[in-house]
Amino acid sequence: MYLPQHFEETRPEVLHAVMAAHPLASLVTVQNGLPCLDEIPFLLSAGDAGPIRLQAHVARANPLWQRAANTPVLVVFRGPQAYISPSWYAAKAEHGKVVPTWNYVLVQARGILRVVDDADWLRAQVQALTRSREDSRAAPWQVSDAPADYVAQMLRAIVGIEVTVEALTGKWKVSQNRNEADRTGVALGLRQEPGDQTAEMAEWVSKQLL
Repeated sequence: MYLPQHFEETRPEVLHAVMAAHPLASLVTVQNGLPCLDEIPFLLSAGDAGPIRLQAHVARANPLWQRAANTPVLVVFRGPQAYISPSWYAAKAEHGKVVPTWNYVLVQARGILRVVDDADWLRAQVQALTRSREDSRAAPWQVSDAPADYVAQMLRAIVGIEVTVEALTGKWKVSQNRNEADRTGVALGLRQEPGDQTAEMAEWVSKQLL
C-alpha cells in the first residue's frame, strides 16, 4: 500500500478502535494464483499479552476455509470515507490551484489464517459478535432467544476462522497535507454534507486542527 509518512497511523489504540467500530472487513486470499475477496465481520481479540487475533466465521459451504487454511492473508478494515470538494479550501479563493480528492481511513492486517471447527469456540464467537452489535439496543437480541436445537443446527452450518496478526498498518488520509485554513474549510464542508460517514470524517479532519 502506498503510504506517505504524513498519512501513517501507528497508535494501536486508534487502529483497534476503528477495527471495532467498522468490523465488516475485506478478507483477501489467493486461489490458483488469483486474488479472492470475501466480506466478513471480524472481532478483534487483543489482550495484554500475546498476539492480536481476528476472529470470525463463514458458511461451511464456503470453500474459503479450505483453500485459505494456514496461508498468509490480508484483512482490510475501512473506516469513514468522503469526497473532498476543492471549493471548501481557502486556497481556492487565494490562487485557485486546487483539485478534488478523497479522504479515507483504512487499516490493513496481515497474518496467517487458521480454521477452527469447534462447536464451543463457534458458539462463543457468535455470542460475542452478537453482543457487540446488540448490547447498545433498547431490546437486544441474544443467541439464547432462539430455540436451542435451531442454534445447534446453525452452528453446524458454519466454520470458524482466526487470523493471527503479524503486521498492522493504518492509513489516515484526513487532510493532514493541507494547511489549517484549508482543513477548517474541509471540516465545515463535510458537516454540511448528509450521511454518518461525512460527519465522522469531519471529526477526524477537525482533530488535525488541535
